[in-house]
Amino acid sequence: MKSLKKTSLYNQHIRLNAKMLPYAGYQMPINYSLGIKKEYDFVRNDIGMFDVSHMGQIKISGNSSKKLIKKITINNVDNLKVGDAQYSAICNHRGGIIDDIIVYKLSESDFLFVVNGANRIKVYNWIIKHNIYDCSILDRTLESSLIALQGPNSRKYLEKIFNEKINLKFYTHKDYFINSSKIMISRTGYTGELGFELLGDSKIINHIWDELINLKVNPCGLAVRDILRMEMKYCLYGNDINEDLNPVEAGLSWIIKNDYDFIGKNVIESSKKNGVSQKLVCIKMIDKCIPRTGYSVTFGDSIIGKVTSGTFSNNLNSGIALAYISTSFNSSDFLNIEVRGKNFKGKIINPPFIKNTSLHN
Repeated sequence: MKSLKKTSLYNQHIRLNAKMLPYAGYQMPINYSLGIKKEYDFVRNDIGMFDVSHMGQIKISGNSSKKLIKKITINNVDNLKVGDAQYSAICNHRGGIIDDIIVYKLSESDFLFVVNGANRIKVYNWIIKHNIYDCSILDRTLESSLIALQGPNSRKYLEKIFNEKINLKFYTHKDYFINSSKIMISRTGYTGELGFELLGDSKIINHIWDELINLKVNPCGLAVRDILRMEMKYCLYGNDINEDLNPVEAGLSWIIKNDYDFIGKNVIESSKKNGVSQKLVCIKMIDKCIPRTGYSVTFGDSIIGKVTSGTFSNNLNSGIALAYISTSFNSSDFLNIEVRGKNFKGKIINPPFIKNTSLHN
């Protein structure tokens, strides 16, 4: 068994009494001593802070870097200006999702991919394999750390730390400086609230983390992050998307904007044109039940799908689920989720589960 890696903030997590568990090859904080419900309230109503240094950072540079990116991603990087960020995906030749990523345009010839930690090596090797353009491909993950500030008051705290206005628009980024150290701040996140992600040298990121702790910002773990992202219908790789599912099935048609001959295009375009046999939907439970991954979704005597992610929503005071169901099912009808042979009623709702957040404040 491979030994687990530690992020540069590992000792801080231990001092803060975090519960640590393996995740994406790292020992990561799942929750802290105040508990998941408190952490949820911090993010939805004030501010929470996450260590997300397990995420991979891959830099692509060169005069033909845009050609390479247009070959391997499904969104259109031609739309990006320097300082923009873009949600995208890398697909295989069958149209299956190798990873969902964020692309940052650093300059006209330099781009940064932030990828899921468990997929870092796979994505890096895929980029290398298709790099026929003589681009420089660098895995920068171990050279830096990444933290996320999320919540309606996140901007206020960030401005205290940097002592200047942070006027970033949604899905943009800019370099800021503390003690002559450069930090890339992007207005991105995985919670559905106003939020920022800070990428920089591990030493300065540790300094910022400690400063925010001194300002009484509460750290949050991966368990509450999972609840927050589910409430927004943000996909989790390995649960809701994988190499056997394509973006159309996952409800990600809105990011398929690449007119270039990208890998998997023929299959994906066919799915858009001819339809798919299953789709990812949001289910809010009517009966008292917490859905879990793998539970069957039923209608009458028929199994019509499977839950891929499930949890209890504090905000809605009910169980919620993301599930793939047959596209032939009439989404206006109630359905059931089967738990240990017993059916519990639920209803498909339009995403996201939580509507009134600070995301665009």
